[in-house]
Amino acid sequence: PALKDALQCSFAMCVSILPSDVLGFRKVARAYFGLLEVLCGSHIRVVLCTDAATFGHVAACLEAGLKCLDVSISSQCASAIDALAGFYFNALPITEASPPAAQAAARHLAAMPHLFPELLRALFEMVLFEDCTNQWSLSRPMLSLILVNESIFNELKAQLVASQPPDRRARLATCFDKLMTDVTRSLEAKNRDLFTQNLTVFRHEFHARPPATAPSSS
Repeated sequence: PALKDALQCSFAMCVSILPSDVLGFRKVARAYFGLLEVLCGSHIRVVLCTDAATFGHVAACLEAGLKCLDVSISSQCASAIDALAGFYFNALPITEASPPAAQAAARHLAAMPHLFPELLRALFEMVLFEDCTNQWSLSRPMLSLILVNESIFNELKAQLVASQPPDRRARLATCFDKLMTDVTRSLEAKNRDLFTQNLTVFRHEFHARPPATAPSSS
């Protein structure tokens, strides 16, 4: 049981450190979130089958790391979040006959209903309002989170549009309308790439200056 024991020790160490303490030391943070990326990417079932306190701690760390100004750390967290949301989406619909990890995911997310919406909001705010250089990495979990619950995505769109000054609301609404063009309910590589391309256009068009209005002739 060497691997099982090693994973248990890894989770015990992860839970023993507060997110604020991890982010206070860059080298520690990169190693810490690198470990979470590997655990979620290669051992997601083990992550999901942990107890509520452990999963909640991991989720809080990922949310804190995602908002970190260090691009490498936010990219690691984005990859881990994508693995989590992607697993959940592929497991839907979750029933009593679903595998234990899928049922555990449903329980955790039911206990933390704001987790996915807050992560999706954070990702959109980073892409829209910050000068992020890792947009490709951030785009990967965005599609997974959108597909998990499209009604939450629609609510978020309305909130983000309403948060803009009146003269920019129409532009952002139009950008959102184009974001999912030709994107299907799939996490296949081709569909992911299409969403990433649409997101690049989305960001560019939102930040583009409006065309100058020609002066009226008197």
